[in-house]
Amino acid sequence: MQYVVGTVAEFEEHRAKIVRLGDRTIGVFRINDEYYALRNYCPHQGAPLCAGKVLPDLTAQDDSQVDVDEKTWFVACPWHGWEYDIRTGQSYFGAHHPPARGYHVSVTAQASAPEVQGRAPGPYVADSYEVRVQDRYVVVDTSRRPDRPR
Repeated sequence: MQYVVGTVAEFEEHRAKIVRLGDRTIGVFRINDEYYALRNYCPHQGAPLCAGKVLPDLTAQDDSQVDVDEKTWFVACPWHGWEYDIRTGQSYFGAHHPPARGYHVSVTAQASAPEVQGRAPGPYVADSYEVRVQDRYVVVDTSRRPDRPR
């Protein structure tokens, strides 16, 4: 099913607009003028995922320099801080951070998670949906989900 979720002008850069589509809420993100959608549900413990902070991938070379990767953006779960790649929904652990205690998860064979320097893929993947801009309207297609790693 396809839903018009607003005009391009209604979407702020690096922020989620949370919309209700049928019986679920979805966060639609505008990142560097591209659009992505994640289900507003953290697979870790059910928090409203898209209400979390949106941040780029940051790496520290030493105490004086921090590198910002403007191509990779995460949303951090507001409850426990789990970070999810906005493009794919894949969870990641930060560099030098032990994983949070999780639950047993069965994973079907799929392509591996994209590499993000200094991070290891976590066990969770948030639902993501295909988004396109048609004329000046942003459209979310909940029937088609991009291939996503697990």
